[in-house]
Parts: sequence; structure tokens; C-alpha cells
Amino acid sequence: MLTKVEKPMRAPETIETHTLSILVDNEPGVLARVIGLFSGRGYNIDSLTVSETQHDKHVSRITIVTTGSPMVIEQIKSQLARLVPVHRVADLTVAGAAIERELALVKVIGRGEARVEALRLAQAFGATPVDATLESFIFEMTGATADIDRFIGLMASLGTIEVSRTGIAAIARGGEAM
Repeated sequence: MLTKVEKPMRAPETIETHTLSILVDNEPGVLARVIGLFSGRGYNIDSLTVSETQHDKHVSRITIVTTGSPMVIEQIKSQLARLVPVHRVADLTVAGAAIERELALVKVIGRGEARVEALRLAQAFGATPVDATLESFIFEMTGATADIDRFIGLMASLGTIEVSRTGIAAIARGGEAM
């Protein structure tokens, strides 16, 4: 009689979210190469922010938030570090406590009590009205992504019609520079 041999069950891989900070030469095509690395291998980008940070040296900082198994995250960092215009790749999630902030502009429509409630909620969240008409407000809010998500969720019930977000800007705490 033949018996069936069962394979041991593998534990599911954990999926982690990591914030990567990448210093690159500020030249045409660099961002496309970095993004191409992600899309070509099927990696997702949850947030992307890029800006020149050292004008005299023509260096830009790209901040990418991505998710994957620990092996995938290591592979992403290794492949990024091999790109020619990349000076440095830092995993701010692994490096320790980092400061992460995002900016959102939230347009809310409403009249009467809904307008009063929108202003009250904005004040509670530290959001600033940057534009107001008789029918709408545009609020500016800077903060942690989770706080912005909560603010947008609450405003949705009052009449959010449009949201624009910058993506995450992040920097490691402490005296060490990237």
C-alpha cells in the first residue's frame, strides 16, 4: 500500500512597508530609470516624492514607500544601489525612527451646518483653510499619513469632492546625514 507523503506547510511570508530614501544625480531620465526598476519587476510604489535637495551639487532625493517581503525589500535596495546615477540608498524603516510627513489639499463642499462642522473638524486636525467660497473650502493639512487618512475619511461624510496629496517626505532622526 502506498502512503501519501505530505509536504510541510510553509509559513506565509510577511509583507512589510518600507520607506526608502535615495540620493541621485539630478539629470534627465534618472527618475524614469528608478521607476522602471520597480515596474519591470512588478514591485509596487505606494508613495513617491522627488526634489532637488543640493542645488550646487545637482543631487536630488527620491523618497519611495513600497511593500514586500523582507527578501523583496532587500532585492529592491540592492538593485537600486547598482543603478549608476544612485549615490546612496537608505532604508529609513530599518535605520530607526524617522520623521515622515505628507501634505494634502482637501476640497469640501457644503452649506449651513456642514460648513460649520467642516471648519470644526479642520481645526481639531490642525488643517488650515487656504481657500473659501460660498460653496466650498480647500483645507491644507500636513502630518502623518494615518492622520491625513482619518481627516479625509471624516471630511468625506461632509462632502469631500477632491483630494490632492504630495506623497511622503521623510528624514532619519539624529545627527547622521544621508
